[in-house]
Order: sequence, then C-alpha cells, then structure tokens
Amino acid sequence: MNRSGRLLCALYLATSCGLAWTTLLETLHGPAWAACLFAAASLVPVIAVVRETLIRDLRAAGAGPRRTARSAADEIVREELDAACCERWWTSLGTDHDAACPHRIPRSSAA
Repeated sequence: MNRSGRLLCALYLATSCGLAWTTLLETLHGPAWAACLFAAASLVPVIAVVRETLIRDLRAAGAGPRRTARSAADEIVREELDAACCERWWTSLGTDHDAACPHRIPRSSAA
C-alpha cells in the first residue's frame, strides 16, 4: 500500500474510533436513537478500510510485467462491462437486445 493509502486508512480508523467513543458517550448520557446512529456511522470507515485493502490487493495482483497500468477500479469496471449483455441492452436501459445477442428472446407474431 502506498503512503496515501496508509494515510487514508489511518484517517478512517481514527474517524471510526471517534465515532465509537461518541457512541459510548451517547449510550451513557444520551438518547438511545443517537447511540444507534453513531454505532452505525462508526462502521462506515471500517468498510472503507476494507475497500482500500481490496483495491491494494487487486493492484498487487495486476502488477505483472504483461499487464497494463490500470487502476483496480478500472479493472472492476472492465469485468462488469465484459459480463454485460449487449450494446443495445445497455443503451435501452435493459428493454431491448441486439439481433445477435444470445439473451435475446424472439418475439412471436401470434397475437
């Protein structure tokens, strides 16, 4: 992980600790709904740290000499686009398929 990634993870964890402390204070002296809200909010930075480490692992896995210098987010988007149906399906918001698309359902002319 590079320096900026480590800094981001440290900030995320500091934010999570601060929100956990606020959760404890709200549990002892405040309303229960506020304690639940702060408890849920303290989990969000932890999810961000997991995401950063996932991106780091994807970058490390793709660092071979034959691979292009794509970012991990580009790799995830590329995989999703490759798994997509067809161009017309994307542009018609999932209502129509190309004629050569294997997912195309032929329409019957029988009424």
